[in-house]
Amino acid sequence: MKSQAGKIKEREKEKIWIPKNIKKRVCSTFVEDSFSSSEFCQCGVARDDHASVAVGDYFSTAILKHWESAEHSSEQPTDAFGEVQFAGASKRHSYFLRLSWSTEPLVVYNMLTTHWGLPAPNLVVSVVGGESRTQVKTWVREVLRQGLVKASQSTGAWILTTGLREGVGRCVGQAVRDHAAAASSVSLNKVVALGIAPWGLVKKREQLVNPQGSFPAKYYVKNISRDSCYLDNNYQAFLLVDDGSVGRRGGETDFRARLEEYISQQRTGIWGSGSIDIPVLCMLISGEADMLKRMDLSLKNSIPWLVLAGSGGLADFLSDVLENLSSAPAVPSSGEGNNDTLKAPKVDLKDRVAERFKKHFSSETQTDKLIEQALSIYQNRHLITVYHGEHESPDDFDTVLLKTLVGASKQQSSAEANPYTDELKLAVTWNRVDIAKTELFNGDIQWKYEDLEDSMTDALINDKPQFVRLFTENGLNILEYLTYGRLETLYRSVPDGSLLYQMLQRCLAERLEVERSSPSEQQNSSSKVAADNNQSGPVKEVTLFEVSGVLELLMGDVCQPFYYNTLGLQFTSSKRTALKRASKVLRGCCMYQDLRCPHPWASLFLWAVLQNRREMALYFWEMAGEAVLSALGGCKILRELSKLDEETETKLSMKELAQKFENLAHDIFSSCYRSNEHRSFTLLIRKSPVWGHSTCLQMGVSADARRFFSNDGVQSLLSHIWWGDMKRKTEVWKLLLTFFCPILCVPYRPPQRPFIVSRWCQFWFAPVTSFLGNVLMYFLFLLLFAYVLLVDFEPPPPSGPGAAECVFYFWVFTLVCEEIRQTIFLGTMTWRQRFRLYIKDVWNKCDLTAISLFIIGLICRMFHWSHEFGRDMLCLDYMVFTLRLIHIFAIHKQLGPKIIIVGKMMKDIFFFLFFLGVWLMAYGVANQALIYTYDPNPNRIFRRVFYRPYLHIFGQIPVEEMDVGKDWDISCTHNVTLIESGEEPCRNHESNWLVVILLVVYLLVTNILLINLLIAMFSYTFSKVQEHSDIYWKFQRYNLIVEYHSRPSLAPPFIIISHINLFIKRVIRKVPSVKIHHFVLDLETKAANRLSTWETIQKEDFLTAQNKIQKSSDSERLKRMSAKVDGVLKHLSESRDFEHRLRSLENQMDYCSSALSWVVDTLAQGSTFKPPRPPPASRGTYDYKTTCNIPILLSIQTQLA
Repeated sequence: MKSQAGKIKEREKEKIWIPKNIKKRVCSTFVEDSFSSSEFCQCGVARDDHASVAVGDYFSTAILKHWESAEHSSEQPTDAFGEVQFAGASKRHSYFLRLSWSTEPLVVYNMLTTHWGLPAPNLVVSVVGGESRTQVKTWVREVLRQGLVKASQSTGAWILTTGLREGVGRCVGQAVRDHAAAASSVSLNKVVALGIAPWGLVKKREQLVNPQGSFPAKYYVKNISRDSCYLDNNYQAFLLVDDGSVGRRGGETDFRARLEEYISQQRTGIWGSGSIDIPVLCMLISGEADMLKRMDLSLKNSIPWLVLAGSGGLADFLSDVLENLSSAPAVPSSGEGNNDTLKAPKVDLKDRVAERFKKHFSSETQTDKLIEQALSIYQNRHLITVYHGEHESPDDFDTVLLKTLVGASKQQSSAEANPYTDELKLAVTWNRVDIAKTELFNGDIQWKYEDLEDSMTDALINDKPQFVRLFTENGLNILEYLTYGRLETLYRSVPDGSLLYQMLQRCLAERLEVERSSPSEQQNSSSKVAADNNQSGPVKEVTLFEVSGVLELLMGDVCQPFYYNTLGLQFTSSKRTALKRASKVLRGCCMYQDLRCPHPWASLFLWAVLQNRREMALYFWEMAGEAVLSALGGCKILRELSKLDEETETKLSMKELAQKFENLAHDIFSSCYRSNEHRSFTLLIRKSPVWGHSTCLQMGVSADARRFFSNDGVQSLLSHIWWGDMKRKTEVWKLLLTFFCPILCVPYRPPQRPFIVSRWCQFWFAPVTSFLGNVLMYFLFLLLFAYVLLVDFEPPPPSGPGAAECVFYFWVFTLVCEEIRQTIFLGTMTWRQRFRLYIKDVWNKCDLTAISLFIIGLICRMFHWSHEFGRDMLCLDYMVFTLRLIHIFAIHKQLGPKIIIVGKMMKDIFFFLFFLGVWLMAYGVANQALIYTYDPNPNRIFRRVFYRPYLHIFGQIPVEEMDVGKDWDISCTHNVTLIESGEEPCRNHESNWLVVILLVVYLLVTNILLINLLIAMFSYTFSKVQEHSDIYWKFQRYNLIVEYHSRPSLAPPFIIISHINLFIKRVIRKVPSVKIHHFVLDLETKAANRLSTWETIQKEDFLTAQNKIQKSSDSERLKRMSAKVDGVLKHLSESRDFEHRLRSLENQMDYCSSALSWVVDTLAQGSTFKPPRPPPASRGTYDYKTTCNIPILLSIQTQLA
């Protein structure tokens, strides 16, 4: 949505641009109208209303006999443009523009699509005729309402009419209004009704005139008759074509034809990304004889026409000519055959056309030129389709439109091209997959890859997943189709207003900024590149590097950056280095663009998810491998996008789709776990090269997929890792006993391996042992800390610190070493990535806070002047270290969910404290000011304004101080000097009654209203979390298991031994960790392929079962029943066509029998005698060219005659 400031700015630009570029026409030469007693010009304007220049040359005007707009009018800046509001009819504004008939269509089309924001059409239907005030037939109204507008709505079309409240224009406006009211908000703007009318014909047009533009113009219409030349309020835009005349029809004809021709040369889709030009179809309803010229001109421009037979006027004449004269031979070119022989048939066709013309237009006098135009139209009859709307159902009108355009395109297509390609492109443009399945992909046509390539791109860009599925099932090889260059094209076609577009442009701006910031390096590299590749300058379009940047922003550190290998970048390089390296690569010839994507379905899945295309993303997920990880990856991306998007509806749809993918990951992994437990465990920890060497567990944690972690298979793996090689049913007291009695680890039977390697390692390397050891030692640490603070906190050096305090300091030092270890040993990530990943954990922030307070307290306690402050800091630090115990008990099944509830309630308290603080401050200030008239002591002010009202909540009310009726045994004074020196001021007796009232109101609001509000909030939070407590606990349990799995076996302070051992192993000896394989596993190619195949089989089995359940539902049964009923209705409608064919065959047989009888009679009399009677005339509505015997009979007739 554009802001109000943006709209005002655009309007100001239009006020300047439109008068400079768009003109109107004014009559410049007065040509006397012989029927108006010399008072009016032939342009329709009175003599007095003409300019003095126009009527000054009496000699020239006397010679002129006919007024022509091109010669006798001049152009001036337009004075009518902007928006029009139909007062009393609608609050919606429509655009309007007065323009000259000679205006370039390019300017007008850009104005419609760019400035006015009308969506680019997939189809343009120009309704011609029906402009008179005669009553429109009922069935024509139904064709327009149920057929044309409904078909336009499904295809995203523009409907062009005169836009006036008369005839067909009024019917189209009403139909558009009805469909817009019934349509959903998504499809509301798909149909654009555009009115193109003569300016001089519009009633009340003076209300639109304003040289500065109207925003909006009030268009008042009173006492409207049923049919009138007022603008119709149901149209989105009006082009009022000015030829300088007033009250004359047809002034817009030439401009409208040129606009239609220009639109037919533009491309469909987003930014013209479609595979075909915009199809333009003219629809003739009724019409006058002078429209033959307009129709002949359009046909010569190869624009197809649909003639509505039975609507009257010109439509009936053309349907009669096209159907009943098809038996006559076609008029040949002048250079073919014998002119004497062919003269008779040519004359015969012209006479027949003339005969029918007089039948339909008996009042026309100048018929020769019109008949020639009719003959020219007959020559282009392959572009004309006759539609008998009175006898056919309007529901299939969109199919009629499609077949009309396809029939026209087949006549123009080359012999080498597939004749069905144009029909396929039209079906894709209109999103009619049903027609494509029944007519094009029924097995009769052999499709090649080249035929489907452009249509596939069109379907992808314009979000038509059903066609994508259809193409991949019928011969399109996605591995051959999707190259990196085509993938970049898909990302460049993202709509402007989308969130993905903004993120891509932000990343592109960063790269271009880096290139501009290093001019010397850029000049050197660009000169080398230009010499080698004949290129100069950076790539200023979106590339895979920007796509990788967006994915890195959304995915975080859970996986390596995408497409870095393709661009030749290092994963471990910093962002600045990667930007510079990418700039150098993209200045070259970009050889990677011709390479094929090794994982095309995964790349398309990412592209669809980033645009929140639900149906497309689900289909690509089905086709891509690694179903569980892909679903979790889609869930992660969508949840991150939902945090960035500002539109509520889009945010909700993203969250719904993210939950859908999480449910899919949960359900499919459940199927895998039921099938094979060991393989399912491998599936969770296997590193995926497609998803940046990430695992399912890592992606699930990053995506906050709690339901996925509640899966029994995931919890089984976590339990297996938690207990290590020990039995899961081992009691805790046995483990604690083993701590103090290690001899219990000795087996009673001879071990297969040495004692120290087997039992001892199995016990101490298990995460549960590490956890219990840390819990035990942490309690000892807190006891030591409390002892130091309460008993053994000695003065600063040299008197202190004591031995216990030094042990405490060393213990904290080992804790700091452990936090450093957690930050350093995080794989191959950069320092920045490691710290960012470390700081994400809430409990790591708690550890940093505790360590920071300890360092401050330790430094301050070493000096006499800050000794007490240091002790205060250490006391606060003890509280933080004690609160750290909450995290330890998260592993407990009963306490774990309660910890989550406490965390949720802490958020509720902040909202509660806001309301409480506002009310407390309001009461405290008022209460203090009423009790004491003057008290400048800040200590007393703070206590009595904030602290005393807070104590009121808990019942501590100093009645003696607040109520002057009570005795108060404290000496006070009214002396200002003594009060300023610190003496207690006396109470104010005058306003004490108000103090009591405020106290009652304050206690009522706080103790009853606010406290009960807090209780209600806590109750809601508790019930909400308690319902899903199992899911919350299982998700929290994973984080704790990962933490203690990665920790050394020994607990602080003995952990320093493990740190030294770890430093020697990892840094000096370079020995890799064994524990890492419990959560991350690299598989060989063969094993990875077997695992992917097994996962794919489980996914397909699950989807098959889901489809069976869905098909057995009541809604699907109703759909199938509805489809069967539609099929029956379709067969019934086809039976009418069979009847028509039978009648044609009967007429054809009658003609054949009559012709053969005439031939027999002629031959019986001999060739020297004239035939006794002329050959029989043809009857019926059939095409003689389609039969084999008719040409022979015609040749015999010609020879015998």
